[in-house]
Amino acid sequence: MGFSKVLVANRSEIAIRIFRTLRELGIGAVAVYSEADRGSLHVAYADEAYLIGPPPAAQSYLNVERILETARRAGAEAIHPGYGFLAENAGFARACEDAGIVWIGPPPEAIEAMGSKVEARERMQAAGVPIIPGTTEPVESVEAVVALGEEYGWPLAIKAAAAGGGKGLKVAQSPEEAERAFLSARREGESYFADPTVYVERYLEDPRHVEVQVVADAHGNVVHLGERDCTIQRRHQKLVEETPSPAVSPELRERIGGIAVDAARAVGYRSAGTMEGLLSREGEYFFLEMNTRIQVEHPVTELVTGFDLVREQVLIAAGEPLSFRQEDVRFTGHAIECRINAEDVSAGFLPTPGTITAYREPAGPGVRVDSGVREDSEVSGTYDPLIAKLCVHGVDREHARRRMLRALEEYVIEGPKTLIGFHRALLAHPCFVEGETCFGLVESELLARQAEELTPAQVSRANGRRLDTRTSLVELDGRRYEISLLVPEPDYKELVRKRRERQRSGHGAAARDAVASPMQGTVLAVDVKDGDEVSAGQVLCIVEAMKMENEITAHRDGVVTELCVAAGEAVQVGQVICVISQNGDGS
Repeated sequence: MGFSKVLVANRSEIAIRIFRTLRELGIGAVAVYSEADRGSLHVAYADEAYLIGPPPAAQSYLNVERILETARRAGAEAIHPGYGFLAENAGFARACEDAGIVWIGPPPEAIEAMGSKVEARERMQAAGVPIIPGTTEPVESVEAVVALGEEYGWPLAIKAAAAGGGKGLKVAQSPEEAERAFLSARREGESYFADPTVYVERYLEDPRHVEVQVVADAHGNVVHLGERDCTIQRRHQKLVEETPSPAVSPELRERIGGIAVDAARAVGYRSAGTMEGLLSREGEYFFLEMNTRIQVEHPVTELVTGFDLVREQVLIAAGEPLSFRQEDVRFTGHAIECRINAEDVSAGFLPTPGTITAYREPAGPGVRVDSGVREDSEVSGTYDPLIAKLCVHGVDREHARRRMLRALEEYVIEGPKTLIGFHRALLAHPCFVEGETCFGLVESELLARQAEELTPAQVSRANGRRLDTRTSLVELDGRRYEISLLVPEPDYKELVRKRRERQRSGHGAAARDAVASPMQGTVLAVDVKDGDEVSAGQVLCIVEAMKMENEITAHRDGVVTELCVAAGEAVQVGQVICVISQNGDGS
């Protein structure tokens, strides 16, 4: 059976990525969009597009009934969920089937089995798949966490059972950190996945994050397509992925590939999926979790194998067998992916939503860009900060590394700050050149400083203010020269100061001691109350911005006065959180 139309229940780059395969298959592409995405590129690219609700994902991209209604209205026979949003929602998969719409993904039972990390660990252990030492049952209290720390040793990883993609994962280095990590993991599990259940694992120091791509059909065929190394992360969010892994030999690849195939068979898997695992310094490989969807980083596997994973997903959902066997899989060359996020490295990777004022993608041999933006596109603070995925393919790792550096130099994105400079600094660093884990480097001040220095705009400093570079071409005596005009950026500290003064006019001393939110977002938790004594660096509240939790801390010792926010409230950049006064009376 074939499809004439497929609805993609997602947005931005992954929606466009799927649309491209649908066009190659001669299948109509149906887009959905929120009010915030009216002008988005994925809307223009599709054959048809339908509004499904206001900006909040809960009212649009997570609105199951609205999406199903839209699929029926458009005449779509199938739905592809992409990644994120409803991609690993077994209830949505089942609702599609109940509505007579084909779900392009694994069976709901497999999603449920692997969706709960506790159940997944139990199943994998029963199937003989190695798991990280820890609990296979939910942990209910801070006291239990402390007891487990004494049993397994510190640090511990506390994980939300329903979570994935780095969400709901907290590390407690000692008993003193157990309560904060436990509560934070529960809160993220509840916030993102409506499930506060957590479990505990021994935290492996400086492991490699190595995952294996599998594809399975409804005819009993399960094939692995090698590994991806996703070790370089920031706050458990992947930044760079590559294949093959610098640390995986052909023998180890065969072994972990077999583990991944066994894991898929153990849950009756169908479609594309990824078994994530950790490779210890001693060479031990442990099952971490299984992602029952297409991965963000799937292009690097496509580049070295030549197979279109989305195409396989669509054909499998249509009832066809895999188009290849295990012996057909060949790994050619090396591929690297850099996630180009709208984030400011110099400000601790804070999200930087805004309008893209200039945009030019790199091209040439071995370069692939999966993006969802163009010039004048708006990077919304409502959704993930990913702008694009820059991928390269080379004959070997060093060739791919140099090709990536060339592509990063060509990439032009103006408006929001991005990770382009960060990636240039990282790929030029000896630890990456030598294929090491780069443990501790990603968030170091050294790399952040190098990232600022290596941005394409060639950031300069003048009188303590940053200068942005605007490039033009000038012709003189028949020869063309490239010149750079240095334009001062806005003094953001001054803007925030003035905004505080406007918000708190008449409170001069309080304004000087005010703690302001450095981002737009939602307050998830407030850890202090009026009258509390706090120390410099102490967490005051947690603000979620673009799917990331950010701790707002005290800038000095003092007493909390005039607390201005509460959990659940929205905050803007520069909005006052509270005042930290020296004597408790606001002065």
